[in-house]
Amino acid sequence: MHHERIAILDYGSQYTRLITRRLRELGAFGLVYGPQATAAEIAGADLKGVILSGGPNSVLEPGAPGLDPAILELGVPVLGVCYGMQLLARDAGGQLHRAAKREYGKASVSVSPSESLLFKGMDPEQVVWMSHGDHVEGAPAGYAVTARTPGVPVAAMEHAGLRRYGIQFHPEVTHTQHGNALLLNFLHACGMTLDWNAGHFIEEKVGHLRAQIGETGTVVLGLSGGVDSSVAALLLHKAIGKRLTCVFVDTGLMRKDEMRHVQEAFAPFDLQVKWVDASTLFLGELAGVTDPEQKRKIIGRLFVEVFEKEAKATQAQFLGQGTLYPDVIESSGIGGAVLVKSHHNVGGLPERMNMQLVEPLRELFKDEVRRVGLALGLPEDMVWRHPFPGPGLAVRLPGAITPERVAILQNADAIFIEELKTSGWYKLTSQAFAVLLPVQTVGIMGDERTFEWMCALRAVTSEDFMTADWARLPHELLERCAQRIVNEVKGINRVVFDITSKPPATIEYE
Repeated sequence: MHHERIAILDYGSQYTRLITRRLRELGAFGLVYGPQATAAEIAGADLKGVILSGGPNSVLEPGAPGLDPAILELGVPVLGVCYGMQLLARDAGGQLHRAAKREYGKASVSVSPSESLLFKGMDPEQVVWMSHGDHVEGAPAGYAVTARTPGVPVAAMEHAGLRRYGIQFHPEVTHTQHGNALLLNFLHACGMTLDWNAGHFIEEKVGHLRAQIGETGTVVLGLSGGVDSSVAALLLHKAIGKRLTCVFVDTGLMRKDEMRHVQEAFAPFDLQVKWVDASTLFLGELAGVTDPEQKRKIIGRLFVEVFEKEAKATQAQFLGQGTLYPDVIESSGIGGAVLVKSHHNVGGLPERMNMQLVEPLRELFKDEVRRVGLALGLPEDMVWRHPFPGPGLAVRLPGAITPERVAILQNADAIFIEELKTSGWYKLTSQAFAVLLPVQTVGIMGDERTFEWMCALRAVTSEDFMTADWARLPHELLERCAQRIVNEVKGINRVVFDITSKPPATIEYE
């Protein structure tokens, strides 16, 4: 159970995550459920309200996703958004209109703030974001029409007695002028204190972890040095102390001086960590391998073998993982997503090792994980680290992997990241790194001819990493990076900057 909760039933909208994010930003804890969720599944003393999301279906079609009628009897306010509003109207006897074409984009609505709870304190005319085909033509009995457009006679409807509300537009999208204010009015109607924050999360989660793991249970967790596994480790340590064992596996494909950096970051926390240097094993098996997929398979297999050996030695009953909420949503197929992410997790280990999973962060978004990390005392440098791929530098070393090429790349990457941090650009980019291309070029250094490797610098900005744009780094910064890399890293005589977005390219090179 959580302190206070809004249940969001997702009917396949592309904006469902945005609803959750907006609620969290307003201090309300929202959890997403599938459209088939029953009243029994979402009920609880912590439930304060229900939001029915939009979706691509038509409520007029046979077999369209519906709503358990018992949810409307839970005694909490209900807000229907787009499809959710049409669902409320249909089931209450309202009149719906099947549009010949969809309405998509900005629209101007006329509202009645004096008669409305949702629009209280707002302008009578405002811009909203529409994305719909069908709409409500006539509100059900007992509902007041509180907003309309020239083409949509019922752009919002409210039943004050039943505390049921419907809006045809999307308040969670930034294009909706007063979207946050509308959601805030709904949350006030739900009687929420709006005090959900990192501190409350930590307090509640520690209690949940202690209950799940028990008084004698033990946990093993793979500590990578990334923000997710680091914050998961600190939460577990706060909950069960020495009954947590972390395993850090150095594959030889990590950032420069990574093990030392992680050791220094966690020194104040008295964590029990097994530091495993498996670099010789990994680099040995990767020798001569150039196929990207084969590299990944070798690295994945070896990591599982090494981690499994170390984890079994701890005799832990639980496997800790840094799974985040977007992973949970996608792997559940909620929101129309079909891709199951596994990059945070040690794939297959729970089944192989007969262990139970414990996932302290499974209800958090990335920015929330960072806030929790700061509240737990994790150094800011660790909290704001860019994502690092599971296979490590292998995906940034096209061609053959050798200890020499790894060292060259580590040095070049360290310089690039250092310059980004010094210039203030590190936090302005979502991910940045160096790549050592399998290309040697002719150069002149001093009076000597050189024939050395080409280095590519990659920096992107992204909201969700499904798409990304190349970061517009200042030319002076790029020039400084190139000069330092060529002068300080033996083996590189040419530096280029990648200005390809995703798509068509991927962020990583392999």
